[in-house]
Amino acid sequence: MDTPAGSYPPWVRDQRFGGFAAVLVGILIILMIVPEGFDYQLLLSGRSPQSGDLVSRILWAGLLAASSLLLIWRSALTGRLLRQLNPFLIAFGVLAFASILWSVDPGLTLRRDIRFLTMVLVSVAFCLSGWHARRLQNVVRPILTLTLVGSLAFGLVAPSLAIHQDKAPELIGAWRGLTNHKNSLGALAGVTLIFWLHAWSAREVRASRALPGLLIAGLCLWLSRSATSFFATLFAIVFLGLLVKWPPGLRPYLKYAVAIVACAFGVYALAILGLIPGKGLLLAPMSAVTGDASFTGRSGIWWIVAEHMRLNPLLGTGYGAYWAGPTPQSPSYEFIARMGGFYPGSAHNGYLEVANDLGWVGLLLLFGYLASYLRQGLRALSIDRWQGVLLLTLLMQQVIANLSESHWLSVLSVQFVLMTLATTALARLLVDYRLFLRFGAASPPQQVRRSTVAWQTHGRRA
Repeated sequence: MDTPAGSYPPWVRDQRFGGFAAVLVGILIILMIVPEGFDYQLLLSGRSPQSGDLVSRILWAGLLAASSLLLIWRSALTGRLLRQLNPFLIAFGVLAFASILWSVDPGLTLRRDIRFLTMVLVSVAFCLSGWHARRLQNVVRPILTLTLVGSLAFGLVAPSLAIHQDKAPELIGAWRGLTNHKNSLGALAGVTLIFWLHAWSAREVRASRALPGLLIAGLCLWLSRSATSFFATLFAIVFLGLLVKWPPGLRPYLKYAVAIVACAFGVYALAILGLIPGKGLLLAPMSAVTGDASFTGRSGIWWIVAEHMRLNPLLGTGYGAYWAGPTPQSPSYEFIARMGGFYPGSAHNGYLEVANDLGWVGLLLLFGYLASYLRQGLRALSIDRWQGVLLLTLLMQQVIANLSESHWLSVLSVQFVLMTLATTALARLLVDYRLFLRFGAASPPQQVRRSTVAWQTHGRRA
């Protein structure tokens, strides 16, 4: 049982190396956004690098080493944080490493595993140093916004590189900016728009700062022509407004409303995978509206991936091993023959991607991760309402985006980095609440004192 606040001297926040941890996050996000070696000419050729260059490998190794040192330095707090961290994220990592034993490409799976470990360790290290209640958005939002500004500038200076030159109808005139694809730019713009809208709603920034950020993010979202990102962002905005404007008299029922919405999209994802009866009935409304159950005509890709998944339905064929590249040695090479030379590069469905890599066991862990995140996010609403609103909105945006994009637990997507940061931020929020109950409030930065006061007036135990 936690000791009541006031029985111990107030605990003190350690702000050392906070800037260093933020730099690690910035490097990680940029590495995940830009093409390998900043080689945009390679993107123009339609090819993709088969391995990282020397600079990239050095940076990844540095991130792994530096974050590990921070975890060792703050070992006591690391232990507290890991006890609150989403247990299914850890379990997924264990399964991903174990899949080396049965992977169709063990070397590629190992490289993906190391990246997975690095992303998680950097995210945990970020929550150990210089932390305060608004640190996640205060660090991530400027990085994403500067990336979008750079994308707009890049499109004006080098349109042949920043704008797709493909002749496919969905790519004509679509911007990819500093990212490697229009969908990547759209996803990045959507998350950035959510960050700025939340900051304005929570009065963390003034309108004079929020409006330019919203304009930049909205413009990039529009230029990307990413239908998935548009739908996911639009729903996330509606969901954020629902959380903010929920009537106070109905607040006890808010968690049930959120859970129902999350479960509805979970059922839809299971219907797509054919795991529940009545698939045709469930998908019929979406097909009637969009002409395809995938929102954007990707069901053909799903069927081919689902065929491969049947080779090892329980454990899959290895984490990240399927999409080794458009080479005859890769199991995904069949797309070249069956889709007229088209190589999608992913299943374009995050749920199917996980099931293909790690089977039904991996998919079960994914849904466990989502359920645990949802539970912690709802708890965060009662501890720090505005932070809970942000973290739950990010979850809902990703739940929808992954119906036609592969972001869940993917080391090839910056969206996984952002969700891992959100997951560790949730854990740190719960750790701080427990520390408050036991030791009293730490001295917070000026901008987060309101949330500390909210903790002090909250009556329930952690």
